Amino acid sequence: MRQKMIFSVLFVLLVSLFTATQAQNKFFSTKGKEILAPDGKPFILRGTNLGNWLVPEGYMFKFSNVNSPRLINQTLSELIGPAATDSFWKVYLTNYITAADIRFLKNAGVNSIRVPFNYRLFTSEKYMGESNPEHGFQLLDNLLNWCRKEQLYVLLDMHCAPGGQTGDNIDDGDGYPFLFESEADQQLTASIWQRIAARYKNDPIIIGYDLLNEPIATYFDATKFNHKLEPLYKRIASAIRQVDQNHLLFLGGAQWDSNFAPFGAPFDSKLVYTFHKYWTSPTKEVIQPYVDFSNKYQVPIYCGETGENTNEWIDSFRTTLEAARIGWHFWPYKKLENNRCFVQINKPAVYDSIIHYAETPKNNFADLRKARPQDMQAIRGALAAYLEACKLEKCRLNDGYLKALGFSAKEVALKAADKNKKTSSK
Repeated sequence: MRQKMIFSVLFVLLVSLFTATQAQNKFFSTKGKEILAPDGKPFILRGTNLGNWLVPEGYMFKFSNVNSPRLINQTLSELIGPAATDSFWKVYLTNYITAADIRFLKNAGVNSIRVPFNYRLFTSEKYMGESNPEHGFQLLDNLLNWCRKEQLYVLLDMHCAPGGQTGDNIDDGDGYPFLFESEADQQLTASIWQRIAARYKNDPIIIGYDLLNEPIATYFDATKFNHKLEPLYKRIASAIRQVDQNHLLFLGGAQWDSNFAPFGAPFDSKLVYTFHKYWTSPTKEVIQPYVDFSNKYQVPIYCGETGENTNEWIDSFRTTLEAARIGWHFWPYKKLENNRCFVQINKPAVYDSIIHYAETPKNNFADLRKARPQDMQAIRGALAAYLEACKLEKCRLNDGYLKALGFSAKEVALKAADKNKKTSSK
């Protein structure tokens, strides 16, 4: 009888251990310098950033001075009014990234995507046409459903944090990294990440969370700010780990994700350290400091953003990264009239008038009236045409860019045609 009881207890323990192991294996993990996929095999991230979707950037609209989401929204509001601008963003968010885009990326050979987002999508602050703290979840839920269907993994990236973590247009802030000086903003950052983690804690299509994009620009005193970076990461990580033990945490270095000096030994068992590189030599020497860090602490590293260069440079740097077993997400997936991305949006007629207005200095209301275009019907038509042009089926494929990343445009076309054929025959 006693032996049966012991056997029963051992059996229950083994089943519990097996169940826990199976649950753990649903998610990405780390082992030494490797990121491991849910199947336990080493996984090198290869993909792109969905830039300009949830965080619009001026240069991808062909604007120069109007370069942040806030300034773009202001420019559109001046042109067509706040209500029409809200409507513009609603259609924009629907058209810019769709299930078709995710299917296209999967067919191209992409295994993962990085998704930049603005914290305002999870607050009552007015952003991209809504004042809805659930708006971000609505958008991400749709995206994750598409990605789950295609088995395309996702990394969530807080590109714009409360108060601003960078101090430049990319954080949609006020030109200074106020996040590091504001207790309220730090608490809000941690609480938003905790809400996101609580919602997606059991979702294995998510690789992990990139906590802060490109903190502390080079314009600011590194001695004042850099020592504050890792403590803030620890605070955010603690908030996430209260609700989510499953997902990886990605930590970007200071000074545009380029400086790992502020980091000490890893404080969590599932950390990946991320760097960004633009306009450097595409050689091993450029990434060696990060490789040295990886070797020192036996942790994975990853290149979260790079690109915006010639196809030859892209091919060379991708090769350099992969030779060092470093994953990558090149920037960006889609933009207007530019071949340094997967697909490019065709510029509508009259769109140059919108660019001209955006770039015209306006210091007072008299300037606003003077700069206002005469043919507003044409302006509205150009914006409507842009919203149509940003749909994948209206975009141009950048064959050379895909080939530079090791993907095949021909393969994309064949898979898409085959999938459409199967769909139509049902």
